[in-house]
Amino acid sequence: MELTGKLAVVTGGTRGVGAGIARALADAGAEVVVCARKPPEVPLKGVEFRQVDVRDAASVARLLRELPRLDVLVNNAGGTPYRLLADADAERHARVLELNLVAPLTVSLAAYGLLRGSRGSVLMIGSVSGTRPSPGSAAYGAAKAGLENLARSMAVEWAPEVRVNTLVVGMVRTERSALHYGGERGVAAVARTVPLGRLAEPSDVGAAAVFLASDAAAYISGASLQLHGGGERPAFLDAATVNGTGGRGESG
Repeated sequence: MELTGKLAVVTGGTRGVGAGIARALADAGAEVVVCARKPPEVPLKGVEFRQVDVRDAASVARLLRELPRLDVLVNNAGGTPYRLLADADAERHARVLELNLVAPLTVSLAAYGLLRGSRGSVLMIGSVSGTRPSPGSAAYGAAKAGLENLARSMAVEWAPEVRVNTLVVGMVRTERSALHYGGERGVAAVARTVPLGRLAEPSDVGAAAVFLASDAAAYISGASLQLHGGGERPAFLDAATVNGTGGRGESG
């Protein structure tokens, strides 16, 4: 799964999951360019930074014009604050859709010519929020669901020159996990809900990204790889245990 001689772009690659992906691609031998609105607080070794707002088509186009080629595009930039639907107007929710769905489409379309020329690949960074209800981040969940469907359609339209896949990522331990989950005790409590007993590390996501970008995945396109440590234990099992059934059996 070496990427020597490949040029990769990772959007939002300055911290967290994006930085983990960028490091993994660089360690696999790729030349890596990360882009974001702000430079990284800690520069990534062996990774070049370009200041780009992925929501701005002109800014994206300028970046891609400066590249001699492109073999791997990782659409990682995204995110959302916690916000209940009724606590904001549609315009504010639409900004979340713009960043998490429209921006990956914008970047992918701008990169298509380069990717086609190198028979490259696109990797969308999806989320389990797009596969289940996401109270408090409904617009984000809707965007990630749309992103996964977009990738499937893109894989068909752009084949055979360009492969397109999605990494459906669960909970990841990043620089902000303790803040998000209410401290280290909260992180540990959340980790216990994951069948594998821990949150993912950015390096786990990076390793999966390297696989999908490499020739080892040459026949994989239009796929969604779930990276969630086994998912979530169904709530009804715990309810059944409380009621004395021990979660044995299921009907209906």
